[in-house]
Order: sequence, then structure tokens, then C-alpha cells
Amino acid sequence: MDRAQTDARIRGIIEPFNKKGIEISDGATFAGDFEFDSLTVMDFVAAIEDEFDIIISMNQQAEIENFGQLVDAVCKLQRD
Repeated sequence: MDRAQTDARIRGIIEPFNKKGIEISDGATFAGDFEFDSLTVMDFVAAIEDEFDIIISMNQQAEIENFGQLVDAVCKLQRD
């Protein structure tokens, strides 16, 4: 699956979590723009892991601050 396909699937997953209707761009941050709290992050990460059949470690989660980084991380995890 290429980056564009991964991006599109993640956009579909983030929609129900995007309560404020923030424009989804590579630079949109989860803490700042989307205002995700820790519980929302856990639920969102679980949804991503289920959709792509991957595991995102706590260390990886700590490094992912924006949407683009998440897409890149999911792409990498799918290849590994």
C-alpha cells in the first residue's frame, strides 16, 4: 500500500475523533490542533493498529506529533 492509500485510510479513521472538524493536513498535531487527550490517543492508536494489523510501540507513539508523521510511521511498520 502506498503513502496516499495509507493517508486516505487514516483520514477515514480519524474522522470520528476529529470533534472540532480540524482540517487534516500533514502538519496537523494531535495534541495542539485536534486536542486529543490521552484516552482519545489510546482509542485512536488502537483503531489504527486494528485497521492496519500493526503494533505502534509507546516509544513510537511518543515521537509521532502530527498527522504526516503518523502516516509515515504506519507506512514503515507495514513494510517491516
